[in-house]
Amino acid sequence: KPRLNQQKKKKRKTSFHRSQTLGYRNGYAFFRLPTVGIGGERLYVNQLSQAELDELSNVRPTLTYGPAKQAPPSGFVPAHVAFDKKILKFDAYFQEDVPLSAEEHYRIRQVCIYYFLEDDSMSVIEPVVHNSGLPQGKLVRRHRVPKNNHGDPYHWKDLNRGMNITIYGRTYRIVDCDLFTQVFLESQGIELNPPEEMVFDPYTELRRKPARQYVTPSDFDQLKQFLTYDKQVLRFYAMWDDTNNMFGENRPFIIHYYLADDTVEVREVHKQNDGRDPFPILIGRQRLPKTFVDKKKTFPSCVLEISDHEVLEWFTAKDFAVGKSTTLLGRTFFVYDCDEFTRNFYRDKFGITDFQPVEINKKPLEEVPQVIPPYNGFGFVEDSLQNCFSLFPKPPRKNIIKMLENHLKVLRYQVSLESPNPEDRKRRFILSYFLSDDMISIYEPQVRNSGIIGGKYLGKTRVAKPGSAVDNPTYYGPSDFTIGSTIEVFGHRFVITDADEHVLNYMESNAESFPAATLQSLRDHFRPRQVAKKAANSPTLETGKQELDELIGQVREELKLHKSLDGKIMREAFCQCDEDGCGILDKAKFLALCDSLGVPTNASLVNKLIDLCSCGEDKINYSDFLRAFAS
Repeated sequence: KPRLNQQKKKKRKTSFHRSQTLGYRNGYAFFRLPTVGIGGERLYVNQLSQAELDELSNVRPTLTYGPAKQAPPSGFVPAHVAFDKKILKFDAYFQEDVPLSAEEHYRIRQVCIYYFLEDDSMSVIEPVVHNSGLPQGKLVRRHRVPKNNHGDPYHWKDLNRGMNITIYGRTYRIVDCDLFTQVFLESQGIELNPPEEMVFDPYTELRRKPARQYVTPSDFDQLKQFLTYDKQVLRFYAMWDDTNNMFGENRPFIIHYYLADDTVEVREVHKQNDGRDPFPILIGRQRLPKTFVDKKKTFPSCVLEISDHEVLEWFTAKDFAVGKSTTLLGRTFFVYDCDEFTRNFYRDKFGITDFQPVEINKKPLEEVPQVIPPYNGFGFVEDSLQNCFSLFPKPPRKNIIKMLENHLKVLRYQVSLESPNPEDRKRRFILSYFLSDDMISIYEPQVRNSGIIGGKYLGKTRVAKPGSAVDNPTYYGPSDFTIGSTIEVFGHRFVITDADEHVLNYMESNAESFPAATLQSLRDHFRPRQVAKKAANSPTLETGKQELDELIGQVREELKLHKSLDGKIMREAFCQCDEDGCGILDKAKFLALCDSLGVPTNASLVNKLIDLCSCGEDKINYSDFLRAFAS
């Protein structure tokens, strides 16, 4: 029942405001202790707690002046409370490679490493550098940073000055720390290494602007110089000799020196049809340096603007004189004359009276011999040679008169191939020589069942003689084509065995243009053929012709039983044995061929036919003989 009453009383609490503790007495505010708590419960001020009352009631001291009471232990304070807002700060830097830069190979970046004692977390922050072009600020966010592969985090005992730490593959060099960090680590018994100097980025230091220097102005009055010498210009006539370089020459120029501001201008002198673009100025009006201050060889003086700090001496009017050379921006100009105003100025200002102009003699051009490269084997020699004479080669000139006079005039020869292969030695070719352009073509007639495809063997071209010079070759001509002679055509050797009668007629009509040996060779070759022709065309009685025709008819009647004799096969065999193609064979060769073909030469009619077909001694006209075997 008492518990129920107490719970009812608690449920009846309606006042939950805090008691008033501020009061006023005699106009002064004072603080008073509250007597009632929240809910109207009474507060007991300056009274012992229930635990203290229990302790006093249970303690029974043995003596009136017994042992002193021990103080109660202090309460537990957690780390996040004890080390709240306590941070260790270390100054460090790391080195970063710069592979794609010609001005720097590495970069030094300074950072601050913060260690938070309340939770053993770390963060790395890089101070922002203005206009650095790098993403700076927080490089490593605040968290426990692992120091090895096992995941163990860094502890403040692992940090010290003058050591390297690796955070996620990047090595930082700790050089110093702040005062609080130094005191904290020393209080924990850690011996600190001596501090090191911070390393700065060399490229950043190079780009720092130098301290401004103030130069006291000189006593020289530039305004007075401008007002005195305004529109007064010294004019010099000079030559630039550039003949030592390729395509160089002697070029005239005019040098203007402006007295108002000591500037120099170099103007070009153009002539009519000189082949140059109309650019009037070679060097624009500017002050030209004469001597540099410790000029380096690599200093690009023609590219960068030159200031007064880099020049020890500038060009003045004293540096120009008639008959002397002056080097302006790497070009040496020889002054050979000046105008009348310049002469008067130098006479009044410097007392110079010698203004004798210098005669300029042009250097004779050296004749460079034209070296023609060797023939490379492409095209004709004359066509390839035109590439050495002009940038746009023209076709070589042709002998038009010769082409018109000898148009469609061709000399034909029969040639055989000289080869160790017996099958190639039996091949026959037609060599055609064109008189209009001295070219040669070779054609192989088709022969049935020979196994060789005939046709064009060599296109129309000129053939050089073996052993002739490559740059100036000697070509084959009609004078070289004698019966039985050998010609070499691109490594193949041919023997001339026969020729057309037109060849003999042409050479006899132009005997003064050909050697006697060539003409005599053709005459000896055609003499037997002419004799046989005369014999065949000699006046014969009508009875003789009739007798030959009757005898041919009788032979045909007698040889009807010999069906093995084929007129086509016999004609091909006789034509193959007739190398000259004149239609006449030796009697012995003729009889041997008849025996091989099975012709009954023992028959009286056949013997009589052979006698009638005979022409000359031991010569037989097989054309008339084959008429008896025509089908």
